[in-house]
Amino acid sequence: MKKLFLIIFISIANFLLAGNDPYVRITVAKDESGDFTSIQKAINSIRDLGPAEALVFIKSGTYNEKITIPSSKHKITLEGENKDNTIITNNDFSGKPDPFNEKMTTFNSYTLLVMGDEIKISNITIQNSSCNEGQAVSLHVEGDRFVIKNSNILGCQDTIYSATNHSRQFFENCYIEGTTDFIFGQATVVFKNCTIKSLADSYITAAATEADRQYGFVFLDCTLTAKEGITKVYLGRPWRPYAKTVFINTEMGKHILPEGWNPWKGDKMFPDKEKTAYYAEFESKGEGGSTSKRVSWSHQLTKKDLKNYTLEKIFDDWNPNK
Repeated sequence: MKKLFLIIFISIANFLLAGNDPYVRITVAKDESGDFTSIQKAINSIRDLGPAEALVFIKSGTYNEKITIPSSKHKITLEGENKDNTIITNNDFSGKPDPFNEKMTTFNSYTLLVMGDEIKISNITIQNSSCNEGQAVSLHVEGDRFVIKNSNILGCQDTIYSATNHSRQFFENCYIEGTTDFIFGQATVVFKNCTIKSLADSYITAAATEADRQYGFVFLDCTLTAKEGITKVYLGRPWRPYAKTVFINTEMGKHILPEGWNPWKGDKMFPDKEKTAYYAEFESKGEGGSTSKRVSWSHQLTKKDLKNYTLEKIFDDWNPNK
C-alpha cells in the first residue's frame, strides 16, 4: 500500500511540475538554424487557445517585421537571446499610406501588437524607427496580464500604447525612450525599475484612465533621464479627464520642469481636465524631483498611502511575478 501511495504521489508531483513547463518550444533564427526565420510565422504556428505556455526563443538578429499576437493566442512567451541584439523593428507612422493606399493612424502604426492574454516578453528590443513623421507606436498592448522584462522599447512620439480599460500590464527593468506622450493609454500599468529617456522637450505620459478605475500608470523606483540639451519635460498631461499617473521613489533628472504636470488646455471636447485627473508623487529624487513648485492640483502621497500601491492592490490580486 505504501509503495502504491508513493507511486501515485510521484506521478501527481511530476504532473504538477510538468504543468509549469512550456508545452511547446519554438526557435526563430535569421540564419535558418531554428524552426522559423520569421517571428510572426512562429506565432501563427502556435495552437489557438493552447493548453499552457508556448515558448518562442528568438536568436539574436534584426527582424524587420510588423507583428500581431491575436486574441486567439494566449500564454505565449517571447524570449530573446540578447536584449540589445535581438531586435524587432518597423517604421510605420500615422499618415503613412498602407498597402491599400489608406492612411495609417496612430493605432495601427505599431511594430508589435499584443491582443492575447498572458503574453510575456523578455530580452528583446522593440523599435519603431520612424521619427518626426507622425505618431509611431512601437509596442501596442491590449491583452490582460501582460509582462515585459529586461527589454528596450524605442521610438519617438507615442512609443508605448497601453490600451484598453481591462488590461493590466507590468514593465520591469526596461529601457523606454521617446519624444511626446510616449507612454499613453487607458490601461492599468506598473513600470518598475525602468529607465525612461526623453528625446525632446515635451511630455512623458498621457494617461486616459477611465473614471471607474482606481489606478492608471504607476512608476516604482524608476529613473527619468534625457537626451543632451533637453531641459523642459513634463511628467505627464491628461489625454482624457480621469487620467491617473503616480511616481513613487523615482529619480528625476534636471530636465523635469518644476511644475511637473501639464493640464492639456485647448481640448474643446474635454476642457478642464486638471479638475478630475489624479497626478501624484512620493519621495521624488534628483534635480527634477523637488515638489515645492508642483502644480496645485497634483498630490504628494504619504507613507500611509503606500499601502495602496502594492502590485496586488494595483492589479486586483494578480501578481505578475508568479
